[in-house]
Amino acid sequence: MSQDLIEPRIAPYGAWESPVATELLTAGALRFDELDVDGDDIYWVESRPDEQGRYAAMRYSAEGELSEVTTADYSARTLVHEYGGGSFAVSNGAGYFSNFADQRLYRRPVDGSEEPTPLTPELPLRYADAAVDDTRGRLICVVEDHRREGLEAENYLASIPTDGSAAEADDIVRLHEGFDFCSSPRLSPDGRRLAWVCWNHPNMPWDATELWLAEVATNGALLSPRRIAGDARGDVSIIEPQWGTDGTLYCVSDESGWWNIQRWDGSQLVPVLPMEAEFGQPQWEFSMSTYAVMDKCCLVAQYGNADGRRIGAIDLEEGELRALETPFNTFGYFTAACGPRVICAAAGPDVGAALVAINVDNGEIETLRASASPDIDRAYFSTAEAIDYPTTGGKTSHAYYYAPRNPDFRAPDGELPPLVTFIHGGPTSATSPGFNLAIQYWTTRGFAVVDVDYRGSTGYGTEYRRELNGRWGIVDREDCEAAARFLVERGDVDPSRLAIRGGSAGGYTTLGALTFGDVFTAGASYYGVSDVAALAEDTHKFESRYLDSLIGPYPERAELYEQRSPIHAVDRLSCPIIFLQGLEDKIVPPNQAERMVDALRKKGLPVAYIAFEGEQHGFRQAANIQRATEAELDFYGRIFGFSPAGDIEPVQIENL
Repeated sequence: MSQDLIEPRIAPYGAWESPVATELLTAGALRFDELDVDGDDIYWVESRPDEQGRYAAMRYSAEGELSEVTTADYSARTLVHEYGGGSFAVSNGAGYFSNFADQRLYRRPVDGSEEPTPLTPELPLRYADAAVDDTRGRLICVVEDHRREGLEAENYLASIPTDGSAAEADDIVRLHEGFDFCSSPRLSPDGRRLAWVCWNHPNMPWDATELWLAEVATNGALLSPRRIAGDARGDVSIIEPQWGTDGTLYCVSDESGWWNIQRWDGSQLVPVLPMEAEFGQPQWEFSMSTYAVMDKCCLVAQYGNADGRRIGAIDLEEGELRALETPFNTFGYFTAACGPRVICAAAGPDVGAALVAINVDNGEIETLRASASPDIDRAYFSTAEAIDYPTTGGKTSHAYYYAPRNPDFRAPDGELPPLVTFIHGGPTSATSPGFNLAIQYWTTRGFAVVDVDYRGSTGYGTEYRRELNGRWGIVDREDCEAAARFLVERGDVDPSRLAIRGGSAGGYTTLGALTFGDVFTAGASYYGVSDVAALAEDTHKFESRYLDSLIGPYPERAELYEQRSPIHAVDRLSCPIIFLQGLEDKIVPPNQAERMVDALRKKGLPVAYIAFEGEQHGFRQAANIQRATEAELDFYGRIFGFSPAGDIEPVQIENL
């Protein structure tokens, strides 16, 4: 019988039976990072929730055969900056990866003919973002050195032999040091020049960085290293250096107010194509790439602004951009392949995350690897509606709205759906309109969802990104509240059932909105910050001075930190919260959640707390992701007064 002829059942919003089972959120769910090519073969790293969050380095051969470079006993994940990235490199048939368990570097032939061989000693050192220097038999990579007990870790560029001689002898040569951070060492095609990026506290890589260049001597030393662009005392972010096939050095700079692609002409950076669009992304992880150099005449890049995100080919001779028509609206890591194809990670309104090859000449698309797509009729899925809405100070903010959708159900007449407000982390990050099963989990059950790109998010220019500076905990909260009010005034959602949820920095915004605001009526904090002073005092090096720009220098502005911390204003809380926390989180330690839970217990407010063994910052294990999601759903059901469909393990809620 046709779906159109079946009369929908009547059930309250939130209680609809959904085809998106919790298991589907992780079953075959893959994330694609760190793309690379070696000859005609294509490589990447994919994360696998079904394997305890293991990261596998993968090979797609010229013959179309898929294989793993790592083995089941290894996970290609580095902990440099805690967020990692840049854990894998490949050249001439050899793969190199950082192993999560011991953080050592390993080499393994991509054909699997040998077991992984360690290249580095058993020391408290971490490695990332390697460039393979075959001519000199080494890797040039970022090292994060934790050997100075009681002191901040050191970061520097180092040379590591690929023959394994350093595994016991500690034969690691420092090539460049003196900065708090470095990234993106990139060798020119002839191996004679090295470019890289440096920056110092209190800057983050999206604040102010420097682009460096050096000649490489025959013995591997860097000759006359010099800064060629950027200024640590300035406010220009330069990221993603890449070399063209003809030896031209490219990068992405936001000097114009937008992250645009530039090239080094020997004396200065020159814009390739000035546009009011973002061609870059915040470098939270190593090896992020938003463009690929195809040849001396063409670049392919993702770009976006408030009008959306696209992919296009840039004619370097004419300085013109040709948009490529694809079914995607979200793009990630890029690398060039043989011939006219560019390889990237992508997703679309109804296309899940996939690794694709796009022919720049004729637009043909080949899917190389895809995250498992559930066999569900697309009639069940809600499509993102981009909304621009007024917020405080006469400003405009941005979000994506998803209406509840399930052809099997309708709500009782006169009922409005509950709203779940999604808050991304970062805070200098961004959401996207690409297909997201985690959002469809809620909309198919009868929830409305709004996914907010508050001021401070990336994708709308430098000015928008920096509107959060000095006002974290204020404008992000105001923009989330404004989004909910906008949807209430439009008649889309129930004003009495407004939930807010977020992880990490998004968890801080969540707790701030529930503490200092009066719009939301329930919330879920995933490893969220409750005490920003504690975060300033007890976090890892990469973010240890991030709050200088977001709030103010600490401890000089300690009073501001207290004012912005939900833990110090629990007397203003009046609504229920569920906390979900990894017990091995080094970025936002568990005590941030536990102190808040204790405060709510004493206040007599409904509160739930679930702690997960073996999880760090961001849940990666399938069972934990599923349990957290179901617990959040059960929590909302009991707070908002409906019974979720399905067999869901109840969450323990105190004071209810």
